[in-house]
Amino acid sequence: MIIDMHIHPIFYDAICEDEQELEFRKEAFGVFKQSPYGYEEMFAEMDYAKVDRAALLPLDLTTTEGGCIVTNEQVARLVKDYPDRFIGFASVDPRRADALEALDYAFGTLGLQGLKLNPAKQHFYPNEEFLYPIYEKCLEYNKPIIFHAGLSWEPNAITEYAHPLKFEAVAVRYPALRMCLAHFAWPFVREMVMLMIKYPNVYTDTSVLYLDSPEESIKRLFTVDMGPLWTDRALYRQIMFASNGPRFRQFKILRALEKVEMRDYAREGIYYKNALRFLGEEEEEW
Repeated sequence: MIIDMHIHPIFYDAICEDEQELEFRKEAFGVFKQSPYGYEEMFAEMDYAKVDRAALLPLDLTTTEGGCIVTNEQVARLVKDYPDRFIGFASVDPRRADALEALDYAFGTLGLQGLKLNPAKQHFYPNEEFLYPIYEKCLEYNKPIIFHAGLSWEPNAITEYAHPLKFEAVAVRYPALRMCLAHFAWPFVREMVMLMIKYPNVYTDTSVLYLDSPEESIKRLFTVDMGPLWTDRALYRQIMFASNGPRFRQFKILRALEKVEMRDYAREGIYYKNALRFLGEEEEEW
């Protein structure tokens, strides 16, 4: 099994009826050379990459840009169509006056399985006190959070907000809050690893920017930026497979990972076991 924990469904045809909304997504996300495609095409790509399930991530930019890059309701619609293939996440702009009510609706009524926040794009530091009620709402529902961390290609995204050290106070204050700092917080890989070593509730994912080929970038991540045995020895429970589609392709990330030497238990953890634990679907000790 493989679970892709980081997909932005901005071009999924089922939620692309509104041309103006689609143009907003392209501008806000910074992707222009793609167009809507249907379930048949997306499932063909997932099958080619051996991906069984994918986490779909919206983003609420109500107070910063006046809209959403996919709404919670649109994610719920996609999950309703294919509940066996999709895992739906919510998003909320934390500066919205009704942020907590929006989360209650997303978790309690729409049945979404976690929260996506992007400090760089939504312009907040994750350790600011006004975020605490958001984190406590996630704990109330036992829902994890995927944060963007490190560099973002998206327009108007400020890296300082998403530096991994800004998340440490959150990990300390909320040790039961499962939180993924996506993209290995690239280029701050060592700081990301430090957090995972100290805090078992902190995860990351493999959707890393590749400046060279995917193979070269993933190999560098697992053998240079980290020591070649760090995953096997210390991090095998906290790294999840992710592609960051549509910006990067699932099969390319998988192809690169398959060329990295690691023990079977570490690979199984990355491909699906850690995602199941992160989602609260499995409590298996291994």
